[in-house]
Amino acid sequence: MKPFAYHQPNQIPDAAKLLTSIEDSKLVAGGMTLIPTLKQRLASPVALVDLSKLGDLKGITDDGATITIGAMTPHVVVAASQLVQTKIPGLAALASMIGDPAVRSRGTIGGSVANNDPAADYPAGVLGLGATIVTSTREIAADSFFLGLFETALEPGEIITAIRFPVPLKAGYAKFKAPASRYALVGVFVAKVADGVRVAVTGAGPGVFRVPPMEAALSGNFDPTAIAAIKIDTDGLTSDIHAEADYRAHLVTVMAKRAVDAALS
Repeated sequence: MKPFAYHQPNQIPDAAKLLTSIEDSKLVAGGMTLIPTLKQRLASPVALVDLSKLGDLKGITDDGATITIGAMTPHVVVAASQLVQTKIPGLAALASMIGDPAVRSRGTIGGSVANNDPAADYPAGVLGLGATIVTSTREIAADSFFLGLFETALEPGEIITAIRFPVPLKAGYAKFKAPASRYALVGVFVAKVADGVRVAVTGAGPGVFRVPPMEAALSGNFDPTAIAAIKIDTDGLTSDIHAEADYRAHLVTVMAKRAVDAALS
């Protein structure tokens, strides 16, 4: 790990200013991806801007038709929240499946969403629920936020402050995890909302994506049997040492059925 400057601002504008004024600086939320990357010298920022002192970015609030989760809220807090368990149990279940106890205690929802790892769990929940990403300068719909492999719509100096989730009629999440990392080989979040159904997949490709054929089938019949015969095209899916594209395509259907079962339970 190479030397770097370390900053711990107390206000969001100060953090944003540091990011834009110091070339090649990086934000630190929970550090679950950044710190291992630094240790392997895959990144060498000249400065780190630690958000842990920004208390306003932590916590969960009930807004009636939505719940808002602060960007620095750890996974373990989301998983244990009675509010989330009651209003969006599928999201609480998703948070409980992330990594191991150490990762869930340190990792944050904002850090995970901003990083947009192709095998991370939260992007599936954010896209599946049609959430809104609230930043230091604007609000971004989930459908416009995730752009590709580790790429998002965030501009330089822009910081996620919270994520606002609409409360669905039903929602569920299921994933087939890699045994060592517990990342999703394939994870599927299914949400039944007032105007239909949303299905979001993580782990299967270079970024989270929706599955319109499944959404259409489940909008007509919200039952696992409605999607049992749907086959996912392997074009664009990931093949690596963990699983080939055709296996991941098969898992999308299997996990989607399990997610619907979870939503109905």
